[in-house]
Amino acid sequence: MALLRYLGVRLLLIPVTAWILVTAVFFLMRVVGDPISAALGGRMNQQQIEERKEAAGLNRPILTQYWDYLSGLLRGDLGRSQDNREISEVVVTYGAASLELVFWALLVAFAIGIPLGRYAATHRDSATDIGLRLLAILAYAAPVFFVGLLLKLVFAVKLGWLPVAGRASTNVELQLQHVSPKTNIMVIDAILYGDTGYLIDVLKHAVLPAIALGLLTAGVFLRLVRINLIQTLRADYVDAARARGLSRRVVTGRHAFRNAMIPIVTVMGMQIAMMLGASVLTETTFEWKGLGYQLATYLSARDFIAVQGIVAFIALIVAVMSFVVDVLVALIDPRVRF
Repeated sequence: MALLRYLGVRLLLIPVTAWILVTAVFFLMRVVGDPISAALGGRMNQQQIEERKEAAGLNRPILTQYWDYLSGLLRGDLGRSQDNREISEVVVTYGAASLELVFWALLVAFAIGIPLGRYAATHRDSATDIGLRLLAILAYAAPVFFVGLLLKLVFAVKLGWLPVAGRASTNVELQLQHVSPKTNIMVIDAILYGDTGYLIDVLKHAVLPAIALGLLTAGVFLRLVRINLIQTLRADYVDAARARGLSRRVVTGRHAFRNAMIPIVTVMGMQIAMMLGASVLTETTFEWKGLGYQLATYLSARDFIAVQGIVAFIALIVAVMSFVVDVLVALIDPRVRF
C-alpha cells in the first residue's frame, strides 16, 4: 500500500512537472518578441509579417495564445515550423536519433564511471584515487563540444580509426532508408537490413559522439560511486560482515556496492535530462542529425515555434524519466516510500 501511494503521488507529478516546464518556455519565448517577426523580420515587409501573425493567431492576447497552446499540446499538436512542417513529425523522425545517442552515451558513462568510482573508493587517498578524482572533475567540467573536437582531431583526422561525423556512411544511410519497418534508430535498422558491414559502420560512427557525451556523466557517476561507497563501507552492517570473516571482495560487492548505487539511480533521470541538453552541442559537433541538431537549426533560423515544440517534448521526456527513476529507487530502497 505504501508503495502504491508513493508511486501514485509521483505519477501525478508528471503532468505538473511538464506543465511548469512548458509554461516557462512559452512565456520566455514571448519575452524576446513574437516568433514571426523574429524569424522573418528583414525578409518580409511589415504587412506580410502582420498577415503571418494573423494566420498564426499571434496577434491575440497572450493568455488566449497560452490556452490555445496548452489545448494543442493535450491533442498532441506541438505546432508547425516556419517551413510549415509538423513539429510532431520532426520529433518522431529525429527523436529516435537522439534516443540512440543518449543510450550509447549512458553505456559509456556506466562503463567508465562506475568501475573507476568503485576502484577509487577501495583505494582511498592513494595516488590512483587522486588521479581519478581529477579525471572526474575534468570530464564533468570540460565543454562537450571541446571534447568532441579533440576526439575528432585525434581518432578521426590524425589516426584515421573512426569516422569524422554523421550517423553512418552516405551509401549505408541511403540503403537503410529502404528498411521496413523503419525505426530511425540506425543500429536497429542495420540489424533489420541484415548486413554485418552496415552494422559495423553504424557502430563506428557512434563511438566518438557517445564518448564525448558519455564522459560528461561518467565524471558524475565516478564521484558519486566513490563518495557513497566510502560512506557505506563505514556502516555497522559492513563491519558485521567483516567480523563474520567475509572477504573484502564479498563485503564490497555484495553488501556495500548495492546501497552505494542508490544515489546513481536517483540522479540518473537528471543526468539523462542533462544529456538531452548537451546533445545539442554533441550532435552539432558530429553532425549527428537528431533532435538536438534540429533544435540548433531552428534556433539559428529563429524559428521559436519549432523550438518551443521540441522543448515541450523534451520536458515531457524529463518528467517521465523522473517517474521511472522514482519507481526504480522505490524498488531498490523501501525506505523512500515512507
